[in-house]
Amino acid sequence: MIKRKNFIALFLTVAAASAMAQQAATPAAGANGAAAEQAWKYKTKRLERNEVDALLAKPEKLVVIDVRRPDELTAKGSFPVYLNIQNKELEKSLAYIPKDRVILTVSNHAVRAGAAGDLLAAKGFTVAGATGSEDYEAQGGTITKIAAPPPRNAAATPTTTPAVTTAATVVKKDW
Repeated sequence: MIKRKNFIALFLTVAAASAMAQQAATPAAGANGAAAEQAWKYKTKRLERNEVDALLAKPEKLVVIDVRRPDELTAKGSFPVYLNIQNKELEKSLAYIPKDRVILTVSNHAVRAGAAGDLLAAKGFTVAGATGSEDYEAQGGTITKIAAPPPRNAAATPTTTPAVTTAATVVKKDW
């Protein structure tokens, strides 16, 4: 017969081992702190590549709303044509979104897109679903990479300096 003290020690050991095994089986957290594969909690349907391709085949009936930040768009890419409205600005921007088209919301892994889809559906928009651009690409879809414009240089470049100097000199001579 196991003594009570030994039983408690055995129970705690088994519980700790079980917790460690469960933690090891859980997907690693992503950059945003969320598990790589989260349970879908939105009313908006999470779309797979074939469903997204069917929507993209009829662009005259579709509006793609990408809710990611501009730095995410340049780093990850997006669909060929989209309206970029971040989630925090979405409700204030409803007047700019056409109501006569079906909406596809996009984020990296569809989580923010699902929230955006729910908001838009609640406001009377027709939402086909949500997708993640990284998920779509991983499933074989083609994402358009966006090149960021070169940063503006506050100092004058050598090619523009002579033109400015010459123009200023001409003006002074005319006085």
